[in-house]
Amino acid sequence: MPRRKKFGIVTDIVLIDIINFSELASEKQLEIISFLTQSYKRMIHKILLNSNMSLEKLVLGFIPTGDGFYCVLNPKLKGFGSILGLSFNHFSDHIAKKYPYFEGIRIAVNHGVVNEFTDILGNKNFIGSGLNDCSRFLELKNFTISTVMVSDTAYEALKSFLQRHKDFDTLLLQREFKHSNYYTFFDKHGHEKKGRLIWLRKSGIINPPNINFNSMI
Repeated sequence: MPRRKKFGIVTDIVLIDIINFSELASEKQLEIISFLTQSYKRMIHKILLNSNMSLEKLVLGFIPTGDGFYCVLNPKLKGFGSILGLSFNHFSDHIAKKYPYFEGIRIAVNHGVVNEFTDILGNKNFIGSGLNDCSRFLELKNFTISTVMVSDTAYEALKSFLQRHKDFDTLLLQREFKHSNYYTFFDKHGHEKKGRLIWLRKSGIINPPNINFNSMI
């Protein structure tokens, strides 16, 4: 069962946001969101195939936002959200080559609490402070293309993940993993936030670890 805190699930959340999506004409919005969805769908399929993993073991769910989506990870993969965000970022250049009007994507990662519920159509959905806080990190003015913004809690989860999985630590070194110092800023509600920009000089898709999903850890 997912690890719960109070009445929520504590896990990694990845948010994909298309830059200036609302300023595009309707037909261009449809082109971009369709291509983006299909690209990430193929990527997820490849990850699952390479890792011999079911979709349910990788993610709890996807939440569309109109100009992107949230990806809520299985809490057993705590810390992998930042690496998944880096893999998502790999496709930005490919999309730009196909659609010249595409300005890029912004990606934020948070480690926090989500709450599962059944929506009006009977589908699984999520709400919670973890999602809300994740979106706040897209407000950072220092955000640059080809980077992923990770909250302080997501970065600490990543560090713990790399301590548990030394092969991933080695892999990130080979891919020339970089990070900024901490940025501290205030969101639109006046709440202080703290996060880092991370990136890979040698980008690509990174598969999740082969872990024991039946363990209590």
